[in-house]
Amino acid sequence: MFNGTTLAVSGGLGDIGSAVARAFAALGANIAIGDVLPEDRAAPLLLEIESRGVAALYTRVDVSDPKAVELWISAAEAALGPVRMVVANAATVTIAGLFDVTADQWQREIDINLNGAFYLTRAAARRMLELQLAGSIVYVGSWAAEAVHPGIPAYAVSKAGMRMLSKSMALELAPHGIMVNEIAPGYVDAGVSRQVWEKAPEQREAAARKTPVRKLITPAEIAREIVKLCDPQNRHITGSTLLMDGGLNLLR
Repeated sequence: MFNGTTLAVSGGLGDIGSAVARAFAALGANIAIGDVLPEDRAAPLLLEIESRGVAALYTRVDVSDPKAVELWISAAEAALGPVRMVVANAATVTIAGLFDVTADQWQREIDINLNGAFYLTRAAARRMLELQLAGSIVYVGSWAAEAVHPGIPAYAVSKAGMRMLSKSMALELAPHGIMVNEIAPGYVDAGVSRQVWEKAPEQREAAARKTPVRKLITPAEIAREIVKLCDPQNRHITGSTLLMDGGLNLLR
């Protein structure tokens, strides 16, 4: 499906990001992985991707730094070819209520989750426009953008902002053949949630019971849906949010 094209995924060493990298590599895409972790942490994933006969590049990048993001996209293009698919996945979350979250924690979540997504997608979209290339952008959002949760106000606000960013980008880029969408998962067995659930398995079970389909989402399942949104034959789905929450929104 993606032979010879290049995908850039931020937060690419995390559970969801690495699942996205694997899924696209399996379909022939070259993979530009960005994350803040040291280079040696990327080695196993790079080897796994390259074993599929595609090229891969790891760049240590802080997405909250717009210049660093531009340099990453330039490096990816030089090494792998023009970036035509982008998955804005880098995110952080602080478990703290409105009166506990510090100003620095609040700002960090906005800088990474929202501003970082903007810097990445703008940099990649600008190059697509300059090269007159069609492409796809997917934002990894959250059902928390519309469902109020205690203890994660900064995260929820950042994801709500991302949703409007996705729609704004979609409107401006649609005439140029660049499709922009958001995927909004519910309870995912990954990242901070997995860390919490490993210490408190009863909370994992409670989350699964609360979800109407009685199942948690895996990173691989999210990756499969992102692949569908980036299918080159998709020339009409843009500005949409794929709510992948197992029916949680139906409980409100």
